[in-house]
Amino acid sequence: MRQQSAEALALQALGWLASQEGLLDAFLHMTGATVEDVRRDAAKPAFLIGVLDFLMAEDARVMGFCDAQGLDYEAPMRARAAIPGGMTQHWT
Repeated sequence: MRQQSAEALALQALGWLASQEGLLDAFLHMTGATVEDVRRDAAKPAFLIGVLDFLMAEDARVMGFCDAQGLDYEAPMRARAAIPGGMTQHWT
């Protein structure tokens, strides 16, 4: 996946989170971000990685988003890896 496609997918995920009752509030609470931060930083790679990390924290979120967008369930993970700074960390 190319960076531009990955960032577009992350923005779709942010829009989906905002459309689901309570999920945007949960994202803001978990990350400490404000609505103003979302407006200001939504196009920044680090912020988009945070969106994808929040989405991928629960299988139900991944499934709901991917089903709504017609994507396979690994698409958010591939998108995260394609965004600068988003490569999976190996702790071994």
